[in-house]
Amino acid sequence: MEKQKKPLSFGMTMLASALGIVIVSVLGGLITFISMIVMVAMLGSMDKESAVVVKNGTFLTVDLAKISGDRTATGLQASFSDTKTIGLIDAENAIRAAAKDDKVAGILLKGCGNPAISWGSLTELRSALEDFRESGKSVVAYATSYSQGEYYLASLSDRICLHPSGMVDFRGMGAEVMYYKDLLDKLGVEMQLIRPESCSYKSAGEVYTLNHMSDANREQIRAYIASIWRTATESIAASRGMDVEKINAIADDLSGFMADGAKENRLVDILCFEEDVRTILKEMYAGKQLLPLEKYASNVKKTPNKAKESIAVIYAQGNVMDGSSKGFNEGVFGDDIVKALKQAAKDDDVKAIVLRVNSPGGQATASESMTHAVIAAREKKPVIVSMGDLAASAGYEMSCMADVIVAQPTTITGSIGVFGTIPNVGKLMRQKLGLNTDTVSTNRNANGLTIFRPLSPTAKAMWTKNVEDFYKIFVGRVAEGRHMTYDEVHQIARGRVWTGADAIGIGLVDTLGGIDLALNIAAEKAGLSDYKVKEFPKEKDTWTQLSELLGESSDDDLNLLAKMRLAVKWRIGGGEWKVLDRMEQDLLFVTESEGLQARLPFVIVKD
Repeated sequence: MEKQKKPLSFGMTMLASALGIVIVSVLGGLITFISMIVMVAMLGSMDKESAVVVKNGTFLTVDLAKISGDRTATGLQASFSDTKTIGLIDAENAIRAAAKDDKVAGILLKGCGNPAISWGSLTELRSALEDFRESGKSVVAYATSYSQGEYYLASLSDRICLHPSGMVDFRGMGAEVMYYKDLLDKLGVEMQLIRPESCSYKSAGEVYTLNHMSDANREQIRAYIASIWRTATESIAASRGMDVEKINAIADDLSGFMADGAKENRLVDILCFEEDVRTILKEMYAGKQLLPLEKYASNVKKTPNKAKESIAVIYAQGNVMDGSSKGFNEGVFGDDIVKALKQAAKDDDVKAIVLRVNSPGGQATASESMTHAVIAAREKKPVIVSMGDLAASAGYEMSCMADVIVAQPTTITGSIGVFGTIPNVGKLMRQKLGLNTDTVSTNRNANGLTIFRPLSPTAKAMWTKNVEDFYKIFVGRVAEGRHMTYDEVHQIARGRVWTGADAIGIGLVDTLGGIDLALNIAAEKAGLSDYKVKEFPKEKDTWTQLSELLGESSDDDLNLLAKMRLAVKWRIGGGEWKVLDRMEQDLLFVTESEGLQARLPFVIVKD
């Protein structure tokens, strides 16, 4: 008779189960760890590129679709990208290096119809291309269609080529602001806007509280687009040997829009196909090879610089936020910039600092922290600010205490002001979604800041005082940094936006130019004849980025905004989804950012 096995006791069963869980967890962790190592190794090998051979008669291809941001993407961001891109600063450096390279005969500038870069960056790139031409080398442009920004850039070329069926989208500058008030009213959402009484130009929150432009916002938008257009038309007219009146006439009647009209009105020189351009380069410019700028730039970055002393370049690009970046997160994180400024200030090899600002603003607390760090760094060595496309609101506050501010004429800057927004979604929750809230509290205003009902009078008074006080601090900070009186700054502040061309005349900017000029000023102030550049914040290696990415919680995806978005989409239907996506982009930063915001009063969207 077979002996029956005794069942395990409860304690032994629990022990066996626990041991099994431990073994599975260890094995799972080990597999994940090995997978991460393999992935990092693969991504690392992808980042390593062999040196590019540059032959005599090389034409560098500058593809505007591949220029993105100020700083070239690296690590995970670069590895997971569909196309290899290059940052504006590396593109500029490569173009200036090519001007001195005997093997480079010229540049082929390729339009893409809708580049990712804006007017400030286009102006900076144009300056680099002008310097390239002044070295005696040629620039040829080709596109199937040119946007206005691309044409502004291409107009400096020796020859502008256009596809026979292409077009030049040349029609003047316009602005269109989307307002959400009527939609929010239908949904039962009230956006409560708190801003200083004098900040009528600080119109960021008006898109939620109005259904049209305020007079102040219309005034400032009209002024800034007119300033950018004036810069563009004057440059185009000078390059094409035409007068500004003729350029504006072409824009007014759209006579240069289609290919034949563009050639007839001398906006372009040749109508041809892309393969014809290669023949032109070969026969007219002795061009023997086409080499992408991003590949040439990798050679330039690998060229050793033996200079012992350095100038730090600190990149501050994106929305201003508290904390530090994690994984793929992009933006101007206060802790990261403060750390970078401290590191650069303490580094004995760094003799000056260039702070590259390209930001529409953001959280006031992060702005204050970074401004304080700029002041501390300036006490130890020169700090020069180079403004890119945008250096507005919080982006301007962190700039105002520098020794010198350099901006492009097309840079958007100023917007000295602050606001706060608190949504009241109580009606939406009750009437649209069937959700109700009830409260208990120990004090009168314990529930005074909830999003489910209007602000209490006391809470609203507190917020109003808060924004008024911060505005005074902001204006006082600018007055101190720019050596002006409080009243002088207040007259040009009030949340108003300026272009660099206009800002220089009112004292907000010192000189016009790009990062090359900022570096030259920094070198002069530090007494340097030779230097190398150290970039900050220091780039994280792929392992660190991957660890942060895998370690991030997904709980934020279940926040109230996401639930509201799904509910609203379900109720309205597909026809309004695009509008809602746009609204969500505008709302995300506002609703996820705590406290006061010093931010550009509108969103600039490229068609």
